[in-house]
Order: sequence, then structure tokens, then C-alpha cells
Amino acid sequence: MQTPLTRNLIVYAENLSYMRTLPDGAFRLIYIDPPFNTGKVQQRARMRVVASEQGVRVGFGDRRYQVQLYDSPAYRDAYEDYLGFLEPRLREAYRLLTPDGSLFVHLDYREAHYVKVLLDTIFGREGFMNEIIWAYDYGGRSKRRWPAKHDTIFWYAKDPGNYVFDYEAIDRIPYMAPSLVGAEKAQRGKTPTDVWWLTIVPTNSKEKTGYPTQKPLKLLERIVRVHSAVGDWVLDFFAGSGATGEAAARLGRRFVLIDNHPDAIRIMAERLAFAGVEVVGLSEAAG
Repeated sequence: MQTPLTRNLIVYAENLSYMRTLPDGAFRLIYIDPPFNTGKVQQRARMRVVASEQGVRVGFGDRRYQVQLYDSPAYRDAYEDYLGFLEPRLREAYRLLTPDGSLFVHLDYREAHYVKVLLDTIFGREGFMNEIIWAYDYGGRSKRRWPAKHDTIFWYAKDPGNYVFDYEAIDRIPYMAPSLVGAEKAQRGKTPTDVWWLTIVPTNSKEKTGYPTQKPLKLLERIVRVHSAVGDWVLDFFAGSGATGEAAARLGRRFVLIDNHPDAIRIMAERLAFAGVEVVGLSEAAG
């Protein structure tokens, strides 16, 4: 049975099974942030910091704060056959793209090179458009190797001769040496390259949902804005915290978000309530 696309959806389901119910060529843009195959349990502490004279955390001006910890979503991120897991899902993604659609696959150093070879077999090597590096500067510092502070995002076009790339929609960023380019250019800013310097979602940010591996809204907004148009359908079948859906909704796109983690469904439902979203399978998630 085929699923009609009539309104924004959050779907609690095994993604491959549900993707097979979606119509051919329905999505102008697909972004996924699949598990990275770290071999660990992914979890991020959720906390609330409250001013208290008895607090153990000391902040600016020697003010003291009490830290309240909350239960945090978690999932095991380990696969014996990672490429075997991804391949049928990536093939479905190819089917679901419009003729001028694009796929973005967000990975880290562990599997990125292997997945690129797999994507080349599905989209053709000519379908590869960019390797985008998302660079950030946060977290621990190894003393035994250069600290890993970037992720890789592969952009593939279904048709390398016909794809959506709205250059005028690209956000501008400051020049690193504004005095060298003149006042007019410095004020306008420059377009980003394939290296994107964006901070992670800070622990105390209003954007923070508490879901592990949450990606910043600005990163998703850049992709959605440039690679789709108002009214287009956007798909994320490893939806997690729902950042793709929020970016799509705020930019006038429609979306389908799929995840099989109950905590993800609850977080997305709350986060995207403003978008007139329908949640499919919520009763199963609640159970």
C-alpha cells in the first residue's frame, strides 16, 4: 500500500519498510545522518542549571549553580555489516528522489570513505557533487593524535546535469581578512566553500533537545534553502532530533521524518508541533 503525501509526517517505523511505501520521485531533497558505527552507546546528558548558593558548579563572577540531570535518550551504535545495512536504504533514497533531486549523507571518519564507494555505485561517480566538511571546535583534545573535529557530508545529485542549486539563497559569512577585500565586500560577506565552520548545539542552547548526535539547525537550513524550493518535499529517514524537519518547516518546505526510536518520536513531536505535523505510530512509541 502506498502512502499518500498530504501533510507533514513524523513516522515511528523501521525506515526501510516505510520507505518502500512512499511514491517514486516524491522528494526534491533527502538528508540523512545515519548512525556512525562508533561501536559505542550514543547518549548525551540532559541537564538543567539553577542558581543556588549550595551549588557545586561555579560560573562567572563566582556564582554557584545546582545541576539537575534528566534521563537521556540512548541507542547502541554498532553494526557488523554497516554497508549491508545502508545499501538498501540508499537505493530506496535514489528511487524516492525527483529527477532533479539531491541526497546528502552525513558521516564521520569511520565509514565515510567506504560509504562514498557505495554511493558511487548507486548514483554513478558522475553523481558525486561535493564532499562538504563540517568543522567545529568543541570537546576533548587527544594527546596521541590530531583531535577529530569534523564530519563529512556527501552531496549526490540524481542527475548531475540537472539539479537544484539556488546560489542566490546561500547565506553569507564574514571574510577572515575583511580589510583585504574592501568595505563593500566586507559588509556583504562571502559565500561558504565546501568547509563549513559551524558550532555544535551548545548544552545550554534553547535549540538543544537532549537527543544524542543532534545537528545544528543552521547546518540543515543551509542545505534545505539551497537544494530545494518552497513547497518541495524533504525526507530524513534517520530523523533523530528532527532538525531536518524544523529547517524544512521554517523555510516553507514539507517533510517526512522517519525514526524507530521512541524518544526521537516524542522529541520531534514536541519540537515540530508548530508545523501542523501528523505523528504516525505514536501509540506504539508511547508503549
